[in-house]
Amino acid sequence: MTVNIRYVNMDASEALTAYTEKKLAPLTKKHDFLITCDVAFKLDNNHKDQGHICNMELSLPGPRIFATSTEKNFEMAVKETISDLEKQLSKRRHTFQTH
Repeated sequence: MTVNIRYVNMDASEALTAYTEKKLAPLTKKHDFLITCDVAFKLDNNHKDQGHICNMELSLPGPRIFATSTEKNFEMAVKETISDLEKQLSKRRHTFQTH
């Protein structure tokens, strides 16, 4: 799976990029039909406690899967977003199993 990471209106972070790729690796091993993952990090200054936004969109055969979360730091947002994607993938997994 190819991972494309964008930072919207903020500086790029090597540590956050490495952390995101590390957290997405088990998802790739578990679901071999994934093609790409588009990740976007945004900082919302309007929310004091929760202004770190992580958007992820998975490209796979069929409709794309999208999840987003807003947390107090980007690491928590990445974990929450990947958790949401895993729930959606588990619902769709039976479609891609061979009979």
